[in-house]
Amino acid sequence: MTTEDARYRGRFMAFDSITTRWADNDLYGHVNNVTYYAWFDTCVNRYLIEQGGLDIHQGQEIAYVVSSSCDYFSPVAYPEKVEAGLRVEKLGNSSVTYNIGIFREGEEQACAVGRFVHVFVNRDTDRPVPIPAGVRAALEQLSQ
Repeated sequence: MTTEDARYRGRFMAFDSITTRWADNDLYGHVNNVTYYAWFDTCVNRYLIEQGGLDIHQGQEIAYVVSSSCDYFSPVAYPEKVEAGLRVEKLGNSSVTYNIGIFREGEEQACAVGRFVHVFVNRDTDRPVPIPAGVRAALEQLSQ
């Protein structure tokens, strides 16, 4: 897949609306890179909780971020409304790789595209476990 293809809104399956905040802007007048990572984390985990039934408080299976990165193409600044698009790049037995695109409201090309890897582990042992069935079913919807 080309970089241009990876940035296209149509590649993403689920979307989460985000309103930028005054505190998101950095000294340079645009949203700071650390904020993008918080958006990625929120988008992924909201999907896992709402669509996959992941119980982050009591469940035996939890997900750890083991790798993340982001490519930036154009800046976002307060006050703008953006959307985080989510898709699954790779679905394994105990891990999943996501792509998250950050789009200005209504635009077709992402301002940034992140890559985020979760490994599912047993809460007590910290050892990898298979992705829970409900979560896997929800993730499969994002990989079509």
